[in-house]
Order: sequence, then C-alpha cells, then structure tokens
Amino acid sequence: MYLNCHSYFSLNYGTLSIKDLVAKAKVAGCKRLALTDINNVSGIFDFIKECKNADITPIVGVEFRNGDDLKYIALAKKQKGLYEINKFLSGYLDSGKPFPQKAPPFKNSFTIYSVNHFESNPTLDAHEYIGVRFWEITKLFKYQKHAAIQKVLVMQSVTFHDKLTYNLHRLLRAIGKNVLLSKLSKSQEACPDEVFFDMPVLLKKFSNCQFFLRNTESVMNACNFEFNAKTDKNKRVFTDSKETDAALLRKLTLDGAVKRYDISDKEVLRRIENELDIIKRMNFEAYFLMTWDIINYAKNRGYFHVGRGSGANSIVAYCMGITDVDPIELNLFFERFINPERTSPPDFDIDFSWDERNEIIEYFFKRYGKEHVCLLATYNTFQRNSAIRELAKVFGLPKTEVDTYLRYPDKAQENEYMRYILKYAPLMDDFPQNLSIHAGGILVSEESLYNYTALQPMPKGFPICQWDMYIAEEIGFSKFDILSQRGLGHIKMAVDIVRENHGINIDIHQVEKFKEDENVRKKLQSNETMGCFYVESPAMRQLMWKLRCDNYLTLVAASSIIRPGVASSGMMKAYIERHHNPYNIDYLHPKMKELLEDTYGVMIYQEDVIKVANGFAGMTLGESDMLRRAMSGKYRARMEFEKIVGKWFINCKAKGYSDELAKEVWRQVESFAGYSFSKAHSASYAVESYQSLFLKTYFPLEFITAVINNFGGFYRTEFYIHEARRSGAIIEVPDINESQFLTRIKGKTIWLGWVHVKSLEVKIVERVMHERQKNGRFVSFSDFAHRVEVGLEQLIVLIRLGAFRSFGVSKKELLWEAHLLLHNNYKPSVYKEALFEYLEPETNLPTLSFDPLEDIYDEIEFLDFTISSPFELCAEPLENTPTSDNLHEMFDKEIGLYGYLVTWKSIRTKNGQLMGFGYFYDLAGKFFDTVHFPYSLEKHPLRGSGIYYLSGKVVEDFGFYSINIESMRKVELKPDPRSVSEPISDASLGFLVTD
Repeated sequence: MYLNCHSYFSLNYGTLSIKDLVAKAKVAGCKRLALTDINNVSGIFDFIKECKNADITPIVGVEFRNGDDLKYIALAKKQKGLYEINKFLSGYLDSGKPFPQKAPPFKNSFTIYSVNHFESNPTLDAHEYIGVRFWEITKLFKYQKHAAIQKVLVMQSVTFHDKLTYNLHRLLRAIGKNVLLSKLSKSQEACPDEVFFDMPVLLKKFSNCQFFLRNTESVMNACNFEFNAKTDKNKRVFTDSKETDAALLRKLTLDGAVKRYDISDKEVLRRIENELDIIKRMNFEAYFLMTWDIINYAKNRGYFHVGRGSGANSIVAYCMGITDVDPIELNLFFERFINPERTSPPDFDIDFSWDERNEIIEYFFKRYGKEHVCLLATYNTFQRNSAIRELAKVFGLPKTEVDTYLRYPDKAQENEYMRYILKYAPLMDDFPQNLSIHAGGILVSEESLYNYTALQPMPKGFPICQWDMYIAEEIGFSKFDILSQRGLGHIKMAVDIVRENHGINIDIHQVEKFKEDENVRKKLQSNETMGCFYVESPAMRQLMWKLRCDNYLTLVAASSIIRPGVASSGMMKAYIERHHNPYNIDYLHPKMKELLEDTYGVMIYQEDVIKVANGFAGMTLGESDMLRRAMSGKYRARMEFEKIVGKWFINCKAKGYSDELAKEVWRQVESFAGYSFSKAHSASYAVESYQSLFLKTYFPLEFITAVINNFGGFYRTEFYIHEARRSGAIIEVPDINESQFLTRIKGKTIWLGWVHVKSLEVKIVERVMHERQKNGRFVSFSDFAHRVEVGLEQLIVLIRLGAFRSFGVSKKELLWEAHLLLHNNYKPSVYKEALFEYLEPETNLPTLSFDPLEDIYDEIEFLDFTISSPFELCAEPLENTPTSDNLHEMFDKEIGLYGYLVTWKSIRTKNGQLMGFGYFYDLAGKFFDTVHFPYSLEKHPLRGSGIYYLSGKVVEDFGFYSINIESMRKVELKPDPRSVSEPISDASLGFLVTD
C-alpha cells in the first residue's frame, strides 16, 4: 500500500533520507515499498540496497508533477519499465514542456492517477489505475457506477514521519518556493497524514475497500524490479570485439614503448606485460582505448592535455601518451590505479585548457551517442549555516540580523524566530538542495543510460545523470574525469604566440629534455617561477627555496608536502630537516630504511603507504591499496577496516616482528595515510610545472602574455604585468591602432588588451576592431570620430585611458574636441574613401596644465592598476630607502623598507589568534616575504591593498630569509591633482573654434 513514498530527493519537499525511509517502513511492518520521488530517480539504487538489507521488496518509480500539480505516478514492473520512465522523464526535463494530462502507453510500467482523474471521465488502459488515499475514500461514492472504479488502488503517501518533520516539510516548501512561510498556501503542502502507519492500522483505515486492496496487492506483486550492481555498465568494446581491442591496446603500448624507453630493458617489458594482463582480466581494454582516442582527437586539434591522478601509475598509459609521467622512474605502483582486489573502478583524470574542455566533452557525445553519454551529478546540500540563512529568509529575518546571530550564537536565543530556526536547521544537515554538475566526471554506457537514470539538462548544454559518483561506482560505472585548467591555457597560448612571433614550433611534451636543460634548472633554482603552474605561490616558492629545489624529483616531493594537511601535521618540517641531513635518521627497522630512504623515512606519498604495507607487512599490492583506501576518511566507513588491521598484524607476526614494532609501524602508517598525497598526482603537476618553466626560461615575454590572457594564475593581472616589466618588456596601455581584445606582444612591447578596460562596452571594442580591419588604421582623432559610432561617455573613457596618445594631442585637448564633435548627438557618416583626410577642427586653447599623476590615476580608474611604479604615488620621500636585495646580509638585524602588497594570507593560531603572511615587492621591484605574529598584527593590522612601510627583524629558515614584522603603517598617497580645487581664471575659459 506504500506506493507513493518521498525521500529527501524530492527536493525541498521530502524530509526522510533513504536510510530513514526504509527503516521507518521496516518498523511499520512493510514487506513491499515504493520510492516515487518527484521528477527524480536520484535515490533508487541506495533504496534498492537498503530494502534488500531490510528484507523489503523494493519498487521503483517516479511521481510526475508540473510544479505543485500531481499528474500521475509511474511504477516500473522491471528494468525495462525503468527505461520507459526515465526516457519519458528525460524528454520533458530536456524540453521544459509540462507533462501531459495522460501518461504515455507504458508497456512495462504501471501508471497511477490521483482520485481527481475521475473528473475527466477516463478510460483506463490495462496498465493504468487510480490511487486513493484513506482520507479520499469518501470521494469515491459519486463514482460508484463509473467503469474506472474497478481500477482503484489504495495508496498511502509518505513525506514525513511526525509533527516535527511535517513542519520541516513546510519550511522546505517555503525555501523551494522562495516565499515567506506565512505566504505558503495549503495547496503547496503535503497532507499532514502522509506518514508511516503500522500495517494493521493502515489496513483498518481501508477495511471497507477489500476489492481495492486486492487490486493493490496484484500491482505490487507484479513489480519485480531486479538490478545487478556488480555487472560492468561501461562501454565494453572500442573496436568491434574484445580480441581486436586487446590487439590494438598491445600495439599502441609497444609502439609507444619504443619512443619512451630502451625496449631491451626487461623491467619495461615485464611491467608492460603485467599491466596488459591485469587490464585484460578486468575488462579495461576499451576504457584505455577510449581515453587514448580522446587524447588523439585533442592532439589532432592542436590541444594540450595533462594526464594525472592515479592513471599516471600505469606504464601502458605512459606509452600510449595518455600521461607524461614515467612510472618506472618514480617507482609508481600500477596497483594504485587498478588491481583485482580493488572493488571500486579506476578513472583517468585528464586536464585540458579551460577554453577547450567543452569541445572534448562534446566529442564524447558525438562519438558514443546521446543515450550513452552523460556528465555525473553532484548534490548541493544544506550545511548548517546555509540552512540557517535559508530558514531565516522564510521567517523574514534581515540578513544583517542573521549575520549577527551567526557571529554571536549566544544572542540567537533572545529571538523567538531564531529559536525555531536553530531547532530545524540541524534536521536539514546534508539534505540535497539541488543537483549540480560534477567537476569533470563523464560516463559512457554500453546500454542506454535510461536503464539507470533520467538525464537532466544543465545550463552548459550537457545533460547529467541524477546520481553522484559514489552511486556510479557502486553500480558498475568507471568515469572519465575531463577537467579544465588555466595552466594549460597559459602553455597552449604561449606556444601559439611563439609560433606566430618567431616561427618556432615547440613540442611541449618533450618533458625529459626540459628536466635536463641547465637553463631551466637555474630558473627553478632561482625561484623565478611567477606564472608557472603550481610553483608560483609564495608558499611554494618558499618551500622550493628551503629544499634548494633544482630537479624534477625534489619538485615532485615539494608538490606533495605543500598540501595543508602535510604542513600542519609537522611532516613538511620533518621532511625538510631530513632532506638537509639524511645521514642521522633513526629508522625503526632496516626494512623501513630500504623502503623509505628516498623520502627520508617520511611517508609523503600514498604510494609510500602501499610500499610499506607490501614490503614490510607482506600484503599483496592489491591488499596494500585497499589499506590505503581504508585509511582515507572518504572510504574508512565503507570497507572492512578491522579485517585489514587483522591481516597486518597476522603478517607481521609471521615475519617475526615484535608486537611493539608492528604496532609502531602501524601507528606511523595510520598517521601518515590521512595526509599523504598521490605521487602520481604530484608527478603530473611537476611535469606541467616543467613545461611552464621551459617557456618562461626561453620565451619569458610570450609566456607572461599568455598568463595575462588566461586570467587564472595565483596573482592579479597587475603583478603579471610587473613580472613582464622585470623580464624586459615595455608595457603599453590599450592603443586605438595597436591593441586587440586580448593582450598581445610585438617585439618586446606588450600592448594591453581592451578586455582589461573597465566601463568600456564590448560593442565599442568590436566596432573599433572591425573598422580598423576593414578600412585601415586611424590617422587622427577626427578620423576615428568620423568612422566609429561611439557615444561621448565611451569616447571619454578611451581618451582618459590614453588610447589616442599616438596622435600627439593631449588628453585635455581631446576632451574639448570630443565635446565639440559629439554635441547634439553627432553620428559619424558611413566611411567612404575620401580624396582628403578629415580636417581636425581648429581650436585655440590656452596652455593646459598636465601632471603625470593624472595618467596614473586614470589607469587605476579604468584598469584597476597602473603600468607605472605604484611608488610614484607615495606622498613621502623615498630616497636612500633600503630594498630587499641583500636580506641575507641583514640576518638577525632590524630593517625598515617600503613594500607594495602583492598578496596576503591570514591564519588562526592554535589558540585562535589571527596572524598573517605578507608578500610584497620593494622599490627595486624585488619580492620579499613578511610574517606578522598576533602581537604585531593586532597593533598594526593590514589596511587593504597599497604601499606600506614595514619594520622588523630579518629571520632565516633553511636558507630562506623573511622579515618578522614589528610594525607597519600604510603610506599616504599623493592626491589626484585634478581633485585639488584651484581658481580658474577668466582667460582659461576663452577659446576659438573654426572648421
């Protein structure tokens, strides 16, 4: 009878999690239970699993609604029925059209209409019924003689389980409707009786409906939805057969091995054969080939990629060109990616440039078909503070008041509404609020995806399934992670600019050559890494300096230990200390030295955990990877952790280790495992870092231009412009004849693009560029004004920006001319080839004053920064002021210097006090770091961007020098001279204009 149950996947409607729903059903004595969420199938596979555990037969379906209007409920008889339901639901979700009054003629599903359907005088097909809730029974009397009365089912709807959750339901409805709770109508709510009644109680409510009960039993017994979660749901073959797939995979691998390795190396061939054997046994040939196909497509389009993640542990992937990480060089375990004992499927993480990713995704859909490809979903859930804020809206509390209560929780109890809010907000913890797109997950299915999910459109144009990566993993899908990254955009554009400007084609995948390049090594060693992927932040630059990083392997380690968990655990400091003094390390056991000598006894990588479990405790590599996964917070609750612990100690005892040794090594493994990072990930990051470093070493201006144009680095645009100037560039603000939409480089001159100009309309830029391309460069201001339709306001932006400076006329004169040309809504004529140039209007103006500060303030207004030195704005003299050039000579001494703030990071100490880390550049343009301990920061807080005078003591940590700040003050700036009121003489107002 429970044919219409809602979980919290009936978004902003249901109040029960899947687990709670099934648990309540079991207590009520249910033997068969239907999940029918509103226009949604997100919960069906968790529902099936929970029902099986509770010995309840699951029935799956959907409740179709147009807004608040219930149209019908569909229940799947078997999997073909779910296909029908999902396909029908997907079509209407995609089109946005309302569901029709009558459901389609399902062949493998039942359709249940509400009791109001009688009003349409229906003729019901064999699969169609009318459902009646106990509070609607009296409505049937008027339809006793209707033929459809023989097709009535008794039906109990479930949305909540008590008065508290009924109130929660009403609050969720108000949130979903974005209305005050007081404005929520009864028609928008569920009936208060939509709760679980014990079966005897429910049967008593329908005691006079025996015929209808028999109908209901018949329908429920006919629903036998069975689902095998263990079968492979992915596309099974890439070519025409598994045999052909295997042969192609082998050929591609061996062909690539000839390019990557000395093919006579027996270890290379042994590892290739081992991986190919595991891939074949686990039916992953098609998965590898599909990934290779995507990479091949991208290469043919001239797109760059980075294959990273655990897939970089595979020599087959390396040989096929999916990754550029050599797993033999780094001693990476294939079992970290795929092993027969791993229950969850692997996935490749492939990064593409941010502006190319959508085309790659579109290729998936074209290649494999729209019914077989989708993006993964993720659930945006209510967290405590977001729930409080949403509830506050429906109670009508102003945001400022809520902010106060969140900041000072003790005050919340003083407000009656806040007491209600704090009562109900915890009930919403982790409730799904809406479906969103997973960062990069794509599924490619052998069978139609409608067998498993409805497909829901998203704003970007690609549909998502209605469940997340964890469900996908559990029911037999392996995802492809196709991710976007700005760093690759830098690299691709830099390579393109070098080709255009120098005629040089760079093979950016020659990473082995980059690693051995002496000039690249020096660039890395000197920490000149601004703009380079993953190695440009102040924290990373400090770490590399402390490690004296000048090679690939050290950079791989740095990419791992920079992560917050590692640093806060003390592992970073321990690693640096041991890196500089590797000879005094006390290893627990000779075997531990053998296994961890490369990382000085510190398990900085997840692969180190696998290495210790395998080499020390004698677990298989498959078991070792299971151990690693069990110890990560994400999987600990989902695996047989105690069984793995037992295996560890049994194996250690068999190897003759003492209990104390086994326990201590286990303790270290357990403490490291939560913080360690995938070595393959770190290696992939380091590969991309080397690609960036090569470009920055040999083509620094082209590289930094590409960084500026991709808007995705660690720093703001002005600091990349500063870096370009440090590298010898001449920086020019946008020019009417030289600039493009994006920044471009010509020789050593970098012309900033129009994209950086605030307040300038895109249509004006398009007109300027179109006219310039069609009819040539502008020869004068008047020529521009006659050829380009532009309003006075936009023209003033161009003038004040300095876009017409090449014409040799001052901004103030141009402003006069602009007003003269464009008064009375002047419109330019259609351009025609003229016998004579347009004549400039003659103006006799007095000498107009000019201060260089005016240009600086104009640049700040329209670009958010100045291309001049910001120190030119200082209102106090800066002569004979020290710079940070020789901090090492000032060690342990007091220093005072001026610095322009680049970036700032605040943290809380263990006792909750605020401290900060600053990154500045000085008068000479050199960068330096500052540390602001709580006692200093409290007295001398940061006051936003700008120039500061900083005083403190020079300190050193592993050869890295910084300043512990004792005091700092923000420096006053010279005012814009145009803002200073000056008397205006009568003579200055006189001018003569002649055409």
